[in-house]
Amino acid sequence: MGLDKLIRKCKKQDIKAQEELYRLYAGKLFGLCLKYSNNYQQAQDNLQDGFVSIFKKISQYQDKGSFEGWMKRIIINTALQKHRKEKFLDIINEDLLEEQEIEIEEEDLPVDFLLKLIQELPPRYREVFNLYVLDGYSHKEISALLSISQGSSKSNLARARGILKERIENHQNNNSVRSL
Repeated sequence: MGLDKLIRKCKKQDIKAQEELYRLYAGKLFGLCLKYSNNYQQAQDNLQDGFVSIFKKISQYQDKGSFEGWMKRIIINTALQKHRKEKFLDIINEDLLEEQEIEIEEEDLPVDFLLKLIQELPPRYREVFNLYVLDGYSHKEISALLSISQGSSKSNLARARGILKERIENHQNNNSVRSL
């Protein structure tokens, strides 16, 4: 069944079509959920809640632009809404705004290791890092999504990069010591 037909059936609340849509996109959207979650269980919850929102809002999709992109925005917003309910400490020191360069030695770091490092970031840092670096949002868009200032967005990104840089360097130093 083509995507257009599948979407039409989902708009009519066809359970079989919803199951098919879930099967087609759950894997890819779960990867996105992992980026915005503290752990695997939370990512599963975000995926479930995200699909509930997708099916509730599917009638709002106007067949303009990428359907997958539309679903990704709902998944991201679902994960961010959960974090909005929690209180976070926003870093407002804008002296930290210099860009952090992370130099990775010749060895390639495994993707699962990098994902683990990102997931270990404090929640607000992780959200800003993912939105800016991995999903291409601007600081203006991030500030609107997270209800923070652009300066806080930039500062949180700088702090996230600093933490990642330190952890990657520690990992590389530990590996070079082991090889001696």
